[in-house]
Amino acid sequence: MRQAVLKFWYRKSLAAYLLAPLAWIFQLACRVRYYFYHYCKAQQTFPVPVIVVGNLTVGGTGKTPLVSWIINMLKESGFTPGIVMRGYGSSLKNNEFEIVAMQSLVVTVGDEPLMLRQKADCPLVIGKNRPEAVKALLKAFPQVNIVVSDDGLQHYALARDIEIAVIDGKLRLGNGFCLPVGPLRESKQRLKSVDFIVANGNAMPGEWVMGTQLGPVAYGVNNNDMTQVVVHWQGKTVHAVAGVGNPERFFTALRAKGINVIAHPFPDHYAFKKEDITFNDDLIVVMTEKDAVKCRAFASKRVFCIPLEVKLQDEFKELLLRKIQSGQKVT
Repeated sequence: MRQAVLKFWYRKSLAAYLLAPLAWIFQLACRVRYYFYHYCKAQQTFPVPVIVVGNLTVGGTGKTPLVSWIINMLKESGFTPGIVMRGYGSSLKNNEFEIVAMQSLVVTVGDEPLMLRQKADCPLVIGKNRPEAVKALLKAFPQVNIVVSDDGLQHYALARDIEIAVIDGKLRLGNGFCLPVGPLRESKQRLKSVDFIVANGNAMPGEWVMGTQLGPVAYGVNNNDMTQVVVHWQGKTVHAVAGVGNPERFFTALRAKGINVIAHPFPDHYAFKKEDITFNDDLIVVMTEKDAVKCRAFASKRVFCIPLEVKLQDEFKELLLRKIQSGQKVT
């Protein structure tokens, strides 16, 4: 079913044009909500800069790896950053929030928040109500002087100083229609109002290219001290497991390193069980960092995780820092 929907969303078809009125209704509702928060209902502002990293389409575009890159860049530049995000898969209700710790449980906080907390090593709070999450973050961690919201481009109750939209460089904006006819959460015209457009892969004029590649060393899912050099897997066959927004991107990256892949795609945020990563052979099993946090308790010694490395132009870093500093708030 999911594959059929994706196929429909990412190609032009007569059916899509016939269903266009449904997309127009959704688009109109989005515009009304946008103007309501900007001109009728005051947005929640904060004494520190807020950067929102989001996307215009449904599904994974690579915004969480970009958030991790931004956090590391901010640390290197002397900032003390904090992160807020929804926490998909958590048990939180609308106005509840949760401070994510290094040893938090996936069933409590969700896979992406736990992975990002461990990878970025900075304060992180989850909550469906993004302004409440920022309030909780700043109260619990008064040293935080800049906030990055993972997702939230459409969460207009949260005022933001900088908006970064992430696009899949291959899939782009699909058939160009809003939900439910296409993959867009808002009209593509929304891209004209963001500060930066980052393309994960191929970029169009006016966009910044985000390059991603698998790191050179994999580590054991149940033992971080157990490592394998990825280049040693060239010419060998591995089981590749991915429960992310775009599993094929992970499989393609492995093949690009000369590794023979037996692909095992799963739905995004899939709750893995031991039998999902257990196979009747002695081949190595590799997975993403996002999936690894859900498999540590039952992964065997043959299961490894490969970190993702992100690269952006130095000019992007300089422009982002300049924009932050030009409007930097004082706590």
